[in-house]
Amino acid sequence: MVVQRLDIHRRDRGERALVTLAGAIGPAAAPLLRAALEQCLRDGVTAIDVDLTTVGSCDSTGLDVFLTASQRADRVHVPLRLHHPCPQITRLLTGTGSTPLLGDEPSASSPVAERERGGDRAGLPVVKSGIRLRRLTRWQVEGMREDIADLAAEPAASPREPADRGRSAFLGRLAVSARRPGFALLVAETTVLVGCVFGFPVDPGARPERGLRESVQRLTGCGRFLLLSQVAAPHHPQHRDIGRRLQQRLLADRHAPLAVVLLRAGDQVGQAAFESWGWRNCGEMVGLPGHGAPCLLVLFRESGPVPAPRVARLGRA
Repeated sequence: MVVQRLDIHRRDRGERALVTLAGAIGPAAAPLLRAALEQCLRDGVTAIDVDLTTVGSCDSTGLDVFLTASQRADRVHVPLRLHHPCPQITRLLTGTGSTPLLGDEPSASSPVAERERGGDRAGLPVVKSGIRLRRLTRWQVEGMREDIADLAAEPAASPREPADRGRSAFLGRLAVSARRPGFALLVAETTVLVGCVFGFPVDPGARPERGLRESVQRLTGCGRFLLLSQVAAPHHPQHRDIGRRLQQRLLADRHAPLAVVLLRAGDQVGQAAFESWGWRNCGEMVGLPGHGAPCLLVLFRESGPVPAPRVARLGRA
């Protein structure tokens, strides 16, 4: 019996991963393919494009790998799409009702489209007013963690109480958040680092934040949101909107309608900073284990409608 070979090549283009396959996808190749797609998710990419141009065949084990990986990617709001399948793979996807895996015609900025044009512009960070916003992969976060901690430790950078401004407190929050599925960190840069924001999604099935999720859903009608762990954006006349831009870009990247942050009730400076970025202060929230009664603030994604709150204050009914 001849075992058909599958070559797997991955190339990250900005915040997206392009996985190019060559050969045949069968039982022998399925574990390697599964590991490659799972690694993309662990690295925190925002999208996975799989190029099947040079794949001659795929059996049910390969299809199962794609379906399972797509389900896991969907849970952290990362689209996984297959591009340029051969007729046999197209028939397999159609016959099993799996055509949602097929990517639409590649957009001008997609890695697949860039590869076809021979260009190298896909996934470039957003640049506006000399400030570049980009999302870091997990290994990039590890490499820049000290620089990011320096920024967060600046007194004017993080809208939190003095005890939370230290490097150790920041690095602790970063380490805990980075272990959560869907973790994402964005930075703003000029010639130096000038801002960062990070957090992770809370979905309807999330058990650790069940109490928080239920309260947010009663308040806003949204059962899925981003929980922000940190925003660091020094106040500067030329960079006054860095915090808002970072937060809205993170919401857009993670396809989330809402962001949530918890601040100490006595942190008036922090609350004022978030309110200046467009956050709605919903008051103190009681009943969260280990949190005391923090203030809950919410921010809706700018591109979507802003529902009216259903209650005025949490923990006051």
